[in-house]
Amino acid sequence: MSDQPADTRSGFIGLAGRPNVGKSTLVNAIVGAKVAISSVRPQTTRRAIRGVATDLEAGTQLVLVDLPGVQRPRDELTSRMQKKVEGELAGADVALLVINGEEGVGAGDRFIAETLLGARNEAREREESGALPIVCAVNKADRLGRNIVPVLVAASELAGVDEVFPVSALTGEGVPELASYLASIVPEGPYMYPPEDRSDQPRELLLAELIRGQALIRTRDEIPHSVEVKVTGLEQREDGLWLVDAEIWVESDSQKRILIGKNGFKVGEIGTGARKDIEQELGGKVHLDLHVKVKRKWRRDEDMLDRLGID
Repeated sequence: MSDQPADTRSGFIGLAGRPNVGKSTLVNAIVGAKVAISSVRPQTTRRAIRGVATDLEAGTQLVLVDLPGVQRPRDELTSRMQKKVEGELAGADVALLVINGEEGVGAGDRFIAETLLGARNEAREREESGALPIVCAVNKADRLGRNIVPVLVAASELAGVDEVFPVSALTGEGVPELASYLASIVPEGPYMYPPEDRSDQPRELLLAELIRGQALIRTRDEIPHSVEVKVTGLEQREDGLWLVDAEIWVESDSQKRILIGKNGFKVGEIGTGARKDIEQELGGKVHLDLHVKVKRKWRRDEDMLDRLGID
């Protein structure tokens, strides 16, 4: 990275918010690539996924940490997710609180804002200069029209919030302005990732997440929390074709039947959608082989979570 500009700014942006407010979609919009899966299902994000947005002309790099939605832990999986949220925010240079503008500012948003303010106060007590600016993004602004004004006012009144930006992660409205502001307040310093990187995820993990994203889109309410995906094989043949083998895990035989579907129709749909995403990521044709397996109580199995890389 010796060719980077002499004067650069870079920093970690920790995204906080209630489940299903659009954090993953916003990360993808700022990065300009699909580095985090998104769906209408809450708790889509299980790991801290870093998206890297580098502007060589401006000499800035944002490392956006897409965190699981803040929630009360109910098993080993969600306990680990919540600890990951707290740990990543403690090490962030900026906190970005994301709110669903359609739902307005609620008690959950106020709780998260107060938590972020507490973290900032602790940092200041440790005499860390410029500790944890708190920026608020009011998402889905494109759907609100004039009704967005009271939401913006309420967001600006949240404890500790320094700036508020109306955005639409889906359409891109307001995203450049938000990204520009974030880049202006991260610390001066060298890039933390090569400028061409879009994510810090291992390739196999990224592909597994793309497959899981398609499974979330196409399954019933009782399935999403129980689904995990592991890529077990990744190889490119001499003719350029990528061979991807993956296992989709669920916790019961009934969930397996739902995920496979009649005559394999459901898992076929998942494979078709995932293959398109994977081909875009790998830049070539893909043969995807999916296997649905039952891993009972995997969300409570600490060894299993370790192997999946869920800290």
